[in-house]
Amino acid sequence: MQSNRKGRDGSHHPDRNEQFEFINASAEEFLERGWPVISVDTKKKELIGPFKNAGREWQKKGEPVEVNMHDFPDPELGKVIPYGVYDIGRNEGWVSVGVSHDTAQFAVEAIRRWWRQMGRRAYPTAPEMLLTADGGGSNGSRVRLWKLELQRLADELGLRLNVRHFPPGTSKWNKIEHRMFCHITENWRGRPLISRLAVVELIAATRTAQGSSLHAELDETDYETGKAVSEEQMRSLAIERCDFHGEWNYSLSPR
Repeated sequence: MQSNRKGRDGSHHPDRNEQFEFINASAEEFLERGWPVISVDTKKKELIGPFKNAGREWQKKGEPVEVNMHDFPDPELGKVIPYGVYDIGRNEGWVSVGVSHDTAQFAVEAIRRWWRQMGRRAYPTAPEMLLTADGGGSNGSRVRLWKLELQRLADELGLRLNVRHFPPGTSKWNKIEHRMFCHITENWRGRPLISRLAVVELIAATRTAQGSSLHAELDETDYETGKAVSEEQMRSLAIERCDFHGEWNYSLSPR
């Protein structure tokens, strides 16, 4: 069923509740079969160095932590980009801490690392995986490189990858936001992120509301921005679009 609701640009968009129900139904089906359902997203970039971090942290009297008055990036330390993978069924998480650019290659590499380190042991016989993601950013529904890299991952793992995107303005529906990222933010509140290692350690020390731990790893790869994907590469994709808004709901099978 297609929605007749129109966006501001005059184009048709699915009703947000209908899309959410479709995502939820897909997730329930996979979870009932014991197949992996993951929620993915990029957490906001963080400056590395003695910078003020929102929140309060108790210190000994007379021993405050000194931080810079400005927030200009340190030319040597730079910033980090945490990309998270949250396993909805097992309430476990993985974070790849990038140091260059938030690209589709970086996003899919984070999923690959999660699978190698956690996913394949938890789901050794699963033939398919469900990914829920925002509609924009490095994992956006219109990003060609995202689809191409997912196809390569499907080929490599021998898994059918099913993707569901959330409508614009509904990123908070993505479970990774309130089941994982919020706990990371709470864990390092008031603490300057003085090094890349400190970020990895603080993430790894985070516990979710149900007590599960997170795993984190530094990804020091220099990801190139602006990579073009040709029409020929797009035609090579083994992509199948769902009847219900295939631009947001589709699957990529191993070639």
